[in-house]
Amino acid sequence: MSGLVKPHGGGDLKPLLLTGDALTEASQKAQSLPKITLSSREVGDLIMLGTGGFTPLEGFMNKNDWHSVCHHMKLANGIFWPIPITLSTSKAKAELLKPGQEVALYDGATDELMGILKLEEKYSIDKKVECLEIFRTCDEAHPGVKMVMEQGDINLAGQVQVLSQGHFPATYGDQYMTPAQTRTAFKERGWTKVTAFQTRNPLHRSHEYLVKCAIEVSDGVLVHSLLGNLKPGDIPAEVRSNAISTLIDKYFVNNTVIQAGYPLDMRYAGPREALLHAVFRQNYGCAFLIVGRDHAGVGDYYGAFDAHEIFDQLPEDALEIKAMKFDWTFYCKKCGGMASMKTCPHDAEDRLLLSGSKLRKLLSEDQPVPENFSRPEVLAILSQYYQSIEQEDRVEVKLVGASAQ
Repeated sequence: MSGLVKPHGGGDLKPLLLTGDALTEASQKAQSLPKITLSSREVGDLIMLGTGGFTPLEGFMNKNDWHSVCHHMKLANGIFWPIPITLSTSKAKAELLKPGQEVALYDGATDELMGILKLEEKYSIDKKVECLEIFRTCDEAHPGVKMVMEQGDINLAGQVQVLSQGHFPATYGDQYMTPAQTRTAFKERGWTKVTAFQTRNPLHRSHEYLVKCAIEVSDGVLVHSLLGNLKPGDIPAEVRSNAISTLIDKYFVNNTVIQAGYPLDMRYAGPREALLHAVFRQNYGCAFLIVGRDHAGVGDYYGAFDAHEIFDQLPEDALEIKAMKFDWTFYCKKCGGMASMKTCPHDAEDRLLLSGSKLRKLLSEDQPVPENFSRPEVLAILSQYYQSIEQEDRVEVKLVGASAQ
């Protein structure tokens, strides 16, 4: 790992995924243990614990950690952490479990055995407190709030052994990479200062511009796509990955970009989620995280640059990774290319503001996409996807804020 940023917490990566004989023995033992089913969000969190993506965590948080993370953005031991990583179940199931007991963890959707939890603590939380602290709202129209309010009433804390990475390696092949794998890939390329670009969308021209700006000032960029669940109307990971690969092949210099994916669901927690994105990108070996407009936002719950401001509020030693902040970016007709509020002197009527939600809305409604919004090869892939969806099955995309302009 020489030359790359250290994993979060200053130590080594802590992957909790078992292999070999240890995996075989744990899988056999799990058959006789009490069973707890996981939500999709919890499955993604468990896999990230397994890969070391959530280093230095060793399991699901206890109440002291939950409280400290919600209110102070740090674990009870003082290490920075911005969002609770918790496991919940019903009161009825929790009553059957005792601290010190081991519990088998299964994917609630596929019934696949995913891990084993050594139960340390059972506790209840005030879900509204968590929502207000993490999402800044208790409005259940917010997808992250809805997720928290629907989870079980009792949290289960303890160290975990992870037994599976789910479907992600088989589904995404070489594009699904663990922190150890990305660090190896960076080292093989001679990269030491790597920038991460977070995305849940295919890349339009504004995204392309941000990535190319980052290439100018770092050794390379990790285009890091979310592979877990999204909200209805977002573009599936397989389609997105294909579009990104095509863009990289056609419009980027060879060996300047790596595309990879990670297994989390979106929480849509805006500024707090931007911080979580930074934490695990540091574990993946990145020194910088691109933070643009409305990072990890949804609707109009957050200001356009709230994620910029939250990085400014962190103690100096909270993270080794740093935010690479970008202002509004757009195509300017008078400039004749991509620009930002810092570089373009022209008026609003000369600017084509770009957003993933606007692109999804145009494509889902079979409307023409303005020239210079996205590369034609990318549009061809996305258009083919939307043409495969029957009109009655398409989700209405609503625009808010600047995306509606």
